[in-house]
Amino acid sequence: MGLLDYYRQFEGMSEEEVNAGLRAQAAERKRKALTRVDTLDLSHTTWPELPHPRIVNAITYVARRGLYSYPHLSGSDLRAQLAEHHGVEPARLILGNGAAELLSAATRALIEPGQRLLTPWPSYPLYPLMARRAHGIAARVPGGVDALLEAAREPDVRVIALASPNDPTGELLPTAELERLLDGLPEGVGVLLDEALVEFADAQPSGSSLALLESHPRLLVFRSFSKAWGLAGLRIGYAIGGPGSQELLAELEPDLGVSEVSQAGALEALRTCSELIERRVKTICVERPRLTAALRERGFEVSDSQANFLWAAHPSIEGGELAARLARAGVLVAAGDALGQPRHVRIGLYSPGATDRLLAAIDKSV
Repeated sequence: MGLLDYYRQFEGMSEEEVNAGLRAQAAERKRKALTRVDTLDLSHTTWPELPHPRIVNAITYVARRGLYSYPHLSGSDLRAQLAEHHGVEPARLILGNGAAELLSAATRALIEPGQRLLTPWPSYPLYPLMARRAHGIAARVPGGVDALLEAAREPDVRVIALASPNDPTGELLPTAELERLLDGLPEGVGVLLDEALVEFADAQPSGSSLALLESHPRLLVFRSFSKAWGLAGLRIGYAIGGPGSQELLAELEPDLGVSEVSQAGALEALRTCSELIERRVKTICVERPRLTAALRERGFEVSDSQANFLWAAHPSIEGGELAARLARAGVLVAAGDALGQPRHVRIGLYSPGATDRLLAAIDKSV
């Protein structure tokens, strides 16, 4: 309809009739808008909300101050804040462009071509990739600490990479089991502990693994601002080592440091947004047992998770098919096929409303 045609339709109509028609059209547009429901994406492990305005303001200020200059290579302000937060010396903490980059750098530093990296399985797909990029061999080890200790007896094993909580199962490695692993490993085998999701765990204090650094120099702990902090786009993480780890940590640092924008966002988050993180974590710690129980009542197998997601399997529907059905109902979850676990799906946790909508979609789809 052209512009003239649009106005001709009102010829011969009273003002009341024109207004009534316009009101009816507006009501119809509103009805359609209210019935349109956006897709609920529960397929990721990152927090699905916009960052706090204070973080955005800090980033904007730094960007306007001068992106033409190089960042401070060591990120001394952020390192000092993190060191104080965790109760360690700043010299034992380094920054990186995400925990993944630091994990990869540690693998390259610790293994030589042909040597092996062990990882529990299923787990984060990055770990086998890290071994290949270091010209090493990745060995996937189903089972717990006993299986890892048995596999570590092979003479070419140099690194164990594990996540706690684990992605995708959400399982947490208890501190006592981690200590048993460290005590039982042969000389020359290091442990890279990926704790990107540790803020979501409530089964033990989040700093319990860091206490082991004092007596276990072969342990390195990696953390991230991508998950609970919701700053994945900044690509910033850090690694912490024990006494005497400074030389190894220096080898892992990015050659050109971490961007000043990323440093500013993470620093502002630490200084002013701790209460926001606590509220997010509290929500997850309420929704996690609630959704676990609801899925088990519906016949699902669900791992005991300490992360912001659940690893679940339906008794009669493959994970890929379940994910496809839920997608048609407007809810996205991650199928386990990529990890060789086709029965499973990984379901993100977010809010009470998200849990309700997921369960409604499941009830309609299975």
